[in-house]
Amino acid sequence: MGDMTNSDFYSKNQRNEANHAGEFGCTLQELRSLMELRGTEAVVKIKETYGETEGLCRHLKTSPTEGLAGTAADLEKRKLIFGKNFIPPKKPKTFLQLVWEALQDVTLIILEIAAIISLGLSFYQPPGEGNEGCGTATGGAEDEGEAEAGWIEGAAILLSVICVVLVTAFNDWSKEKQFRGLQSRIEQEQKFTVVRGGQVIQIPVAEIVVGDIAQVKYGDLLPADGIFIQGNDLKIDESSLTGESDQVRKSVDKDPMLLSGTHVMEGSGRMLVTAVGVNSQTGIIFTLLGAGGEEEEKKDKKAKQQDGAAAMEMQPLKSAEGGEGDDKDKKKSNMHKKEKSVLQGKLTKLAVQIGKAGLVMSAITVIILVLYFAIDTFVVNKKQWLPECTPVYVQYFVKFFIIGVTVLVVAVPEGLPLAVTISLAYSVKKMMKDNNLVRHLDACETMGNATAICSDKTGTLTTNRMTVVQAYVGDVHYKEIPDPDSVPAKTLDLLVNAIAINSAYTTKILPPEKEGGLPRQVGNKTECGLLGFVLDLKQDYEPVRNLIPEEKLYKVYTFNSVRKSMSTVIKMPDGSFRMYSKGASEIVLKKCSRILNAAGEPRIFRPRDRDEMVKKVIEPMACDGLRTICVAFRDFSSSPEPDWDNENDILSDLTCICVVGIEDPVRPEVPEAIRKCQRAGITVRMVTGDNINTARAIAIKCGIIHPGEDFLCLEGKEFNRRIRNEKGEIEQERIDKIWPKLRVLARSSPTDKHTLVKGIIDSTQVEQRQVVAVTGDGTNDGPALKKADVGFAMGIAGTDVAKEASDIILTDDNFSSIVKAVMWGRNVYDSISKFLQFQLTVNIVAVIVAFTGACITQDSPLKAVQMLWVNLIMDTFASLALATEPPTEALLLRKPYGRNKPLISRTMMKNILGHAVYQLTLIFTLLFVGEKMFKIDSGRNAPLHSPPSEHYTIIFNTFVMMQLFNEINARKIHGERNVFDGIFRNPIFCTIVLGTFAIQIVIVQFGGKPFSCSPLQLDQWMWCVFIGLGELVWGQVIATIPTSRLKFLKEAGRLTEKEEVPEEELNEDVEEIDHAERELRRGQILWFRGLNRIQTQIEVVNTFKSGTSFQGALRRQSSVTSQTQDVTNISSPSHVSLSNALSSPTSTSAAAAGHPRREGIP
Repeated sequence: MGDMTNSDFYSKNQRNEANHAGEFGCTLQELRSLMELRGTEAVVKIKETYGETEGLCRHLKTSPTEGLAGTAADLEKRKLIFGKNFIPPKKPKTFLQLVWEALQDVTLIILEIAAIISLGLSFYQPPGEGNEGCGTATGGAEDEGEAEAGWIEGAAILLSVICVVLVTAFNDWSKEKQFRGLQSRIEQEQKFTVVRGGQVIQIPVAEIVVGDIAQVKYGDLLPADGIFIQGNDLKIDESSLTGESDQVRKSVDKDPMLLSGTHVMEGSGRMLVTAVGVNSQTGIIFTLLGAGGEEEEKKDKKAKQQDGAAAMEMQPLKSAEGGEGDDKDKKKSNMHKKEKSVLQGKLTKLAVQIGKAGLVMSAITVIILVLYFAIDTFVVNKKQWLPECTPVYVQYFVKFFIIGVTVLVVAVPEGLPLAVTISLAYSVKKMMKDNNLVRHLDACETMGNATAICSDKTGTLTTNRMTVVQAYVGDVHYKEIPDPDSVPAKTLDLLVNAIAINSAYTTKILPPEKEGGLPRQVGNKTECGLLGFVLDLKQDYEPVRNLIPEEKLYKVYTFNSVRKSMSTVIKMPDGSFRMYSKGASEIVLKKCSRILNAAGEPRIFRPRDRDEMVKKVIEPMACDGLRTICVAFRDFSSSPEPDWDNENDILSDLTCICVVGIEDPVRPEVPEAIRKCQRAGITVRMVTGDNINTARAIAIKCGIIHPGEDFLCLEGKEFNRRIRNEKGEIEQERIDKIWPKLRVLARSSPTDKHTLVKGIIDSTQVEQRQVVAVTGDGTNDGPALKKADVGFAMGIAGTDVAKEASDIILTDDNFSSIVKAVMWGRNVYDSISKFLQFQLTVNIVAVIVAFTGACITQDSPLKAVQMLWVNLIMDTFASLALATEPPTEALLLRKPYGRNKPLISRTMMKNILGHAVYQLTLIFTLLFVGEKMFKIDSGRNAPLHSPPSEHYTIIFNTFVMMQLFNEINARKIHGERNVFDGIFRNPIFCTIVLGTFAIQIVIVQFGGKPFSCSPLQLDQWMWCVFIGLGELVWGQVIATIPTSRLKFLKEAGRLTEKEEVPEEELNEDVEEIDHAERELRRGQILWFRGLNRIQTQIEVVNTFKSGTSFQGALRRQSSVTSQTQDVTNISSPSHVSLSNALSSPTSTSAAAAGHPRREGIP
């Protein structure tokens, strides 16, 4: 919980309170205890203590209409007394912790042990000169100076291990840092609307202080606790705190408590902020969890589950509140949402296979070496094992062991995970520039496999700048904006009032930012279009709003996806009521029984008139791609007052004022982006709430459908009729008949969107499982975004709820950014493949060389330290070089790989084996006849501590040169000829290749004993480089061989269908959409229920004060619980029952259904 334990935090605030209690009429403590009340008790408490909410506002020195004055001093004082709206994040892992983690690698541990043994033995001088008779232990070449240098090899191994560890740790650390940077980016972008000094402004969430008047509206995630002071029809989803999935209706007189971290599902209003940051309800839970977390870490072994649960829960609220989960938390919380990413699955499998092979090879190497030595020394030369020779023999065995381990080190591709992380981290960083803010790393790579994109229309495919271009007023259909004089005065007046009053007052049209620009639209874009229409009619909406401010609105029926209309009731001066309505024209017209004629007088409007209007006015507008909105009104008498809750009666018998056609132009770059998608084998589908004709017109403009092709455009109703059986259940077979041809789904509800996504993902009709990306911006898109493989939320128009459920946020709301994401995703995949192709060649060669060398010459031609250096080039540097290749447009010219395509294709296998053959041929040639070619001493069969030979140095050098040039070959994996294509676009690659070359020169010329190198002449160097260059020529030879001829080549690293669905997915019950939210929060429900009980008891306060552990509170709690709930069977401490319940799905549903007895599992 940061550096401050709860008790410090608490006492600090207490001290501040004491100093300032006089300034505000209530203390932090009073407000905190007030926020723990619910419903009517809260109303009573406010009345008793403060006398209405106005009193509370006075106490907090704020005005319900004007808000705070917003002076810097005042804001600072409030932050000091009531705290900042910020929950301190968990401390990141320190560099040392990361180093420690990197050291846990098994192969490295084995190496360290071997190196330490080798070091120890080199310092041990056997007694007496008895070692003359110990077989081939000492050769004549050894003199005093060399014997001293025996320790060097051990030390060098240790040093290189340290290098590898530091590099790994540094990589992890920078990844973590990037991730935190990303998190804070997400947080800075979170703004909230507050009223300060009478002005409505947007401020970052962290700037909100107690006493602020915040404007809440549909789709917001509440950033702090507060009291509802005015508004209409507000419904909140509090499941993130209480686990109840029903929406809670808030009203000033019944339940005014608004809690941070909950979602506004409907309506709008204002709230007075009363608690922020650590003092808000979510903050309190976090502090408990945080304290719990610290305790847990000490007793980590005991309570693994609890911690997992904590991590899971801290996620959804985290990014909302301004804390950040570390990377691992993010992954943990997400495990229940997504299966393991495809790439990781394939890689893990491949790495395990390679590792096993390496282990076998290294074991065989050691056995052969030991046997050969034993037979040679004791059988052939008939030597006795003398006690004084033991250390010498042991030293030999240690040397063999080190060789074996070296083979293993080279065989195990520990660069794989590194390459993936580097590649993903690099891509994520670069994707920021392409307006993709990636929240979950693996989403980036999944995007490369995407086969279908279900996109919203408004704002994604279109510009989301709504303008009215046609209107039907007073029996005339105007193809452009009518002249104000041609519209009857009565109608005009009604129209201006209807639009100005019956729209959110937060929606405005502001003057353009720069001269000659378009006016700025703030708020709901459709309403902006209508307000623009008022301005185009040379009228003004501001005076109307000033005359009837928001507080005076009598009743508001806010827009939601069921009503598809919005209505506002006002009280007329004579006491009667007038209601203005607006909404989708086909829906509102059905409720109209009159229409204003050319004189501005109402005339009867019969169903057949309506049908005619639909044909003559609405369909032609829709076919031009316009969205049609109908504006209407109705008058009610004052006595008897209508029953406002009976919506069906109220919303009927309306009088139509006009119908307008709103244009939302297609973004200019979208048709090209969609063409790229289609060329890349990705199907784009449009899912929209608009009328089908509008949708079809826009789809044709975008190029989603081409006239004359055989595609389906369905309305939501028709879609549901086709996919459900007689009982009304959805059947997969029926969906399978529809989705392959479906391109446009119009008038669709969020449920339809979820059904479609789920249907496509679960379909087994095609041999590849479909990978679906979905875009969404509304609160109700949450379930579909979560269900999809990759969910894109809109950064500008998207609600907090949608962003919370998404994987990637499009910061510019633009469809063409999705195409960029596809490109980057495919690039990640290709980068990994490039790296694999390079890595496996080195692996095969190094292992075979070390193995055969050891068997034939009793010593690996490549020494342990050299192998570690090769490993460092191969793994760390190559993964950096190859994983940072920038994407090219060419990536979009091929079909997606699909989930079960192997990582290593036939072409790659051909390249790997082809290059391996070249390298092995040359190395063995050098090993066995090299000394004759270069006229130097043979390095074979050298004694134990002999100085490094030129012969083996040449082999090592050639080996590295071949790897370097092969790295260039590895840049292309689809058998392209030109491997240098675009090489200068990747400066990292060039730097690494040149850098490695330079270091290699230093190692060979000055490495000496530690690297077992002896300096080489210029001509020898030329030969090494020349052989290396041969790699590039050989690459061309390999490219000429057609892959189709090589049927015998096996592919590797594929995921079989079986492994694709992890267990937890199988035993999840089929989600019903209504419970989708509940399902997603399954663990949460229980967790928070447990916490909610604690939280409502005064126990919490004591826990804070005494700073005791979380579990202590729970234990004490368990006794309280049993009294309050007459639960007799809690015999174990409550925390056990919580974690048990978390692990078993059945108990969760039981608890959710509210059987208290099931919760304490005995």
